[in-house]
Amino acid sequence: MGMMRAALAYLGLSGEAPELETVQMQPPRRIDSGSGPSAAGIGSRLSFRGEVAGEGDFHILGKFEGEIKVTGRVLVAEGAQVDANIDAAAIVIGGTVRGNLSASTRVEILPSGVLTGSLRTGSFSAADGASVKGEIWVERPAVASRPTAPPAGS
Repeated sequence: MGMMRAALAYLGLSGEAPELETVQMQPPRRIDSGSGPSAAGIGSRLSFRGEVAGEGDFHILGKFEGEIKVTGRVLVAEGAQVDANIDAAAIVIGGTVRGNLSASTRVEILPSGVLTGSLRTGSFSAADGASVKGEIWVERPAVASRPTAPPAGS
């Protein structure tokens, strides 16, 4: 029995009993982005609707609709289409994004990037050719207040 037939049988899609000794399941491969947390993504021919949350980076090459909340970076590739609210440490836009964005450190819009919606971040840049339609709030990171000394003579 060929490997494909064995896999179909294992999944119950061929109508035959599986030959478990011929099917070897491979563990999922981890995408490693260097020394930091892992990255997850949506390929250029895929579309996804829903919520994504967790630690690490999230790369979008296809279509996404929903909510994104990650501790790392969100990278929207050129040609990608995103209709979502995004909350991340940093956001880089090379495709088209519609939604409310919040990035604790930085938002960067590349020359091919299009953003329609509101944006709140600590640092913002848009390259020549980028399109931005909406509200932008650039706020300084919260600075811990220093205790003030009482006035002299009290």
